Amino acid sequence: MKRNGPRPQNVDDYIDVAPEASRRKLLEMRACVSKAAPGAEETLKYGMPAFCYQRILVIFGGFKNHIGFYPTGRAMKPFAKELAKFKKSRGAVQFPLDQPLPRALIRKIVAERVRLSIEEDGKWKTAKSRQARTMSTVR
Repeated sequence: MKRNGPRPQNVDDYIDVAPEASRRKLLEMRACVSKAAPGAEETLKYGMPAFCYQRILVIFGGFKNHIGFYPTGRAMKPFAKELAKFKKSRGAVQFPLDQPLPRALIRKIVAERVRLSIEEDGKWKTAKSRQARTMSTVR
């Protein structure tokens, strides 16, 4: 979303300066993601609202004609049939402003993203600890 003036400092600022047509949907998206990822930190990433827990889980943003939702392609893959009616790219989907947000679908995608994040963190921690052990035996 193109903005005039200073950059938003937090999610409330972002929503306050968003186009009026997208504000209600942004608030709805925020509540939906927050409910699906309790305990995740709300912040701004790439100038848009994001929810993080040790890594970015999802990002979303308000645009002239849609709400952009960025949960990663891997989290979207299991929901390909349900997402077929929306414009999308590899890791993003656009929800038109003139249609209701598919809240149940959003919650399922966020839950999948949380699950994948936990899975990825476990693998990362294992790989990192293995590397640390290898490095200590080399010395």
